[in-house]
Amino acid sequence: MTDDELKNLVASLAISQKETSSQISELRASQKETGFHIKELRTSQEETDKQLKESDRKVTRQLKELGKQIGGLGRKFGSFTEGLALPSMQRILQEQFKMEIISPSVRVHKAGKDIEIDVLAYANSSVNEVYIVEVKSHLREEAITQLQDIMLNFRQFFPEHKDKKVFGILAAVDMSTELKERVRSLGFYTAKIKEDIFSLDVPKQFVAKAY
Repeated sequence: MTDDELKNLVASLAISQKETSSQISELRASQKETGFHIKELRTSQEETDKQLKESDRKVTRQLKELGKQIGGLGRKFGSFTEGLALPSMQRILQEQFKMEIISPSVRVHKAGKDIEIDVLAYANSSVNEVYIVEVKSHLREEAITQLQDIMLNFRQFFPEHKDKKVFGILAAVDMSTELKERVRSLGFYTAKIKEDIFSLDVPKQFVAKAY
């Protein structure tokens, strides 16, 4: 190798080393920049997680509040339905069943147990009977079971009526044909609403069951 060739090789190596050093510097700068971005991403992720947790808490609070509001509306609608039914049922109980005493919203606590009746009516004269009326906006199976339980436990809570025949009436704004037939098969009267007035809804051959 001649002197010129050796000089050229040394110069080439020097240039190559300089380029490599420059690339290494650029790589280190890029790593530093990447590290900075990763830190930013982590900070951003932490902030996002914090916001998501706060959003979850807000949604949970809103759902709880909505549940309370829906429950309140249900109670208000139930009270409205009972109030709507009372004048009609009072007329039916007085005129058709000769009841003398009619009491809405009767609640009794005895021996650690509770019973609640929408309308309780009875007579102590020649008609020695009791009528229990349950009023629902939408009739469901559990309402039928509820009335059955009231009928079966009635004398435990009202021993003063132990010698009376006890009859049940289910009044509802919305009552399916299937549930209506089930109510009647248990010997309970059914009542429907028309133009804000409740009326008995049973066939002529229907015979109520005395409990």
